[in-house]
Amino acid sequence: DASESAANAEKATVLEMLHRPAGATIPQIMEATGWQAHTVRGTFAGAFKKRLGITLISEKAEGGARTYRIS
Repeated sequence: DASESAANAEKATVLEMLHRPAGATIPQIMEATGWQAHTVRGTFAGAFKKRLGITLISEKAEGGARTYRIS
């Protein structure tokens, strides 16, 4: 199914972004995937944490955006 393979490709893109040492912000992921913020957060909670068992680290720099990365 084309939509399923597109979703898998987008998830792979997000995983790549989260593996970067600097991680990624929700706005960066939204720009890369075309997703809404709630979809990004839902993917973190559902696909990554629950299904894949991935642990995400969330950090917020002083006056900066919250950044997520894989520990």
